[in-house]
Amino acid sequence: MQHKILVSACLMGEEVRYDGKHNLVEHITLNKLKTQNRLILVCPEMLGGLPTPREPAEIITTSKTIRVKTEQKIDVTAQFIEGANKTLQICLDNKIDIALMAAKSPSCGNIETYNGEFNRTLIKQAGITAQLLQKNGIKVFNQNQLNEFFKYLEQTN
Repeated sequence: MQHKILVSACLMGEEVRYDGKHNLVEHITLNKLKTQNRLILVCPEMLGGLPTPREPAEIITTSKTIRVKTEQKIDVTAQFIEGANKTLQICLDNKIDIALMAAKSPSCGNIETYNGEFNRTLIKQAGITAQLLQKNGIKVFNQNQLNEFFKYLEQTN
């Protein structure tokens, strides 16, 4: 039996981004995986109870805390943590060990996210869900790493 793969729903065309849009990634291999029913689509922010559309949010890191706040300074950390926990549970329930997530997202970004100042500056820091998945041994890629993602998938199947 082939392993299931966690994928950010926005990458498969679902309009769940904060702005009500998607980040559709068109790729023949992804489409094949979808037709094989191997993909489990999630939006951690929606799993955490946030609506679509929603106000943009960024991670604000201090020496003592990590918070997620909207541009209007509304703290949505609890929703991001809840969504991350529910996403991890989906992975555990489905024995998922690989994920393809949306780059730069405060939930799903696996390498970098925006700096919390809403000035479009990226910093090396994974999103809340990506961090939790990685801490639990799940390999997380983003849509700009498709070659590495497919290579890893091929090696592990």
